Amino acid sequence: MKKTIYIVLSNTGTLFSKAIGMYTRKDMNHASIAFDEELYEMYSFGRKNKHNPFNGGFIKEEPTEALFKSATCAIYKCEVTCKEYNRMRSKIRHMEQCKELYKYNLIGLFAVVMNIKIEREYAFFCSQFVATLMNECKSTQLPIAPYLVQPHHFEQHSSLQLLYQGSLQTYVFNKRGVEERVQKSTWKRFAFPI
Repeated sequence: MKKTIYIVLSNTGTLFSKAIGMYTRKDMNHASIAFDEELYEMYSFGRKNKHNPFNGGFIKEEPTEALFKSATCAIYKCEVTCKEYNRMRSKIRHMEQCKELYKYNLIGLFAVVMNIKIEREYAFFCSQFVATLMNECKSTQLPIAPYLVQPHHFEQHSSLQLLYQGSLQTYVFNKRGVEERVQKSTWKRFAFPI
């Protein structure tokens, strides 16, 4: 039996994203991994506070909030074995339990520009994190070391199939459907009583 994982490449339009884009000359400069098509379980390394790009680490992302509000994206899917899927999920659970240890690998991000190997035990940048998880599976391993992987490298991976390209909000709205909109509007009604 096979399981599906999702690689989400995005462009949030932030100054940090634009700076990375100036180097890569690519549209999508952030990478995340998700374990469901609706992106309820989407993870990456990024900013913990939307106003501070330098305070980063392991995060569970919510694609309907903050920096993703006007993001464009390319979403890829990939089938893996149950064993591989569970191995990835186990690694995620460990990171969630120890998330205070994990930092954003800003130094490693600059090392990519100079093609220098810098690996730090508890530090990742977004595409390094996704590549590290993908390397848990034989079928999804990348030919490039994780510390050199950039988001556009995922586009070239033979095991990834493009599922969607366009507005991230449109994708999420269509996948999560009416039920979520009703729940959100109900929550808003009772969140701020008069």
